[in-house]
Amino acid sequence: MDQRAAIPVTLPRDNPTQSYWQLEPDEIADLRSTASLPDKADTVIIGSGITGASIAFNLLDNGARDVVMLEARQTCSGATGRNGGHTKAASYRSFLDHEKEHGKEIAVKIARLELANIRAVHAFAREHGIECDSNPCDTVDVVYDSAQWELDQRAVEAMREAMPGDDASVYTIHSADEVQEKFFCGRGGDESVCGGVSYEAGSLSAYKFGIGVVKLCLVKGLNLQTNTPAVNLEKLENGGWKVETSRGLIQARRVVLATNGYTASIWKKFQGVIVPLRGHVTAQRPGLNMPKGGLPATYSFIYEDGYDYMIPRPKGSKFEGDIVIGGALVRAPEEGLEEYGTTDDTSFNDVILQALTDSLPQYFGDNWGKDHPDGRIRKAWTGIMGFSPDDFPFVGEMPGEKDLWVSSSFQGHGMVLCWMCSLALVAMMEGNDDKELDSWFPDQFRITEERLRLTFHGRLS
Repeated sequence: MDQRAAIPVTLPRDNPTQSYWQLEPDEIADLRSTASLPDKADTVIIGSGITGASIAFNLLDNGARDVVMLEARQTCSGATGRNGGHTKAASYRSFLDHEKEHGKEIAVKIARLELANIRAVHAFAREHGIECDSNPCDTVDVVYDSAQWELDQRAVEAMREAMPGDDASVYTIHSADEVQEKFFCGRGGDESVCGGVSYEAGSLSAYKFGIGVVKLCLVKGLNLQTNTPAVNLEKLENGGWKVETSRGLIQARRVVLATNGYTASIWKKFQGVIVPLRGHVTAQRPGLNMPKGGLPATYSFIYEDGYDYMIPRPKGSKFEGDIVIGGALVRAPEEGLEEYGTTDDTSFNDVILQALTDSLPQYFGDNWGKDHPDGRIRKAWTGIMGFSPDDFPFVGEMPGEKDLWVSSSFQGHGMVLCWMCSLALVAMMEGNDDKELDSWFPDQFRITEERLRLTFHGRLS
């Protein structure tokens, strides 16, 4: 892993695989608000995904002006526009580790933040009329490993005891028979289902959501500059920063890195600390025996040392009924070792792609039936995530670097972390780093010199 983490992180690549969510790029995909790059700005935000968009929105909504957003490729074309569309926390799966390492109070705080993030994203889409196939719904984790199943049940009970009556501790345990009857798994195909856990979650097009937030920012005065990679940062003697881009220089009072897995390409102190990991996702046409009324939830399939995640496209959406499934990292040789450290979303790992292609008939067995006459795979693509040594994001001002702010490294878990981390970062930037923020934002997410010295050993969750 040391060798993979040491691979120099590059800028986003040209000509990436085409994401299912970006089959029809939005009208602002290649927007440049002004023909030339401004010479100066108050705030430069690097990255136009959900993190950059939500930071920009909250700054502008609070009265900030002269905000410029730089995007290396098209608007919202990174991890946000390339994920699996799942707003799902699965907080119980990390709760025991968080409790052991950091104490019950922090474990509870993280679980509450994750649920709050899910609810906030869907509420924001609803309140602002963002058409993104927002679908708050239940999810189920179908568990195929007996040791994992025992651990999951203990974790759920621990959460119930730690936070009784709290929405973030509401889970339903299902027997293998219930999983078979209610969720259509375990009859035919892989019949080794141990049980299931269901709880509150959701799905959406994160691409459409991110685009929607950026459009709100444009109305508030955001200057968006796409296809403009930032290649270097330099601190100015009298304060502020000089940002070097492919199209020239821009000076700013402050800079925000909303660059997730690519962060080390522009700020080298994150090399080996925020490590890129390539993920694979497919969109598949449902088998002919699948329930005509659709599936009752989103899913994850938990097996020894790994998992796949899956959403059915909701009623009224384009390609209604399609099944979006990603994961299968550990199916590759050495549990996917070669996927770490790479920023190459222009290609695929054939072993992982084949595992995803074969997965749904195994999970749904007799309920899958024959493939759709147009073929099983509608689209396959890859994207780059960012992982840290301790499994937490990096949020805050860089130690010793005044007005260089960061919110990155979301462990493939961005749809339940990015929004609330952005709110926390904006509070810090505006001088509101106070008891109210401490009441819900974990100190473990903050950037410290100690965390920057940690060694990356691989994905922890």
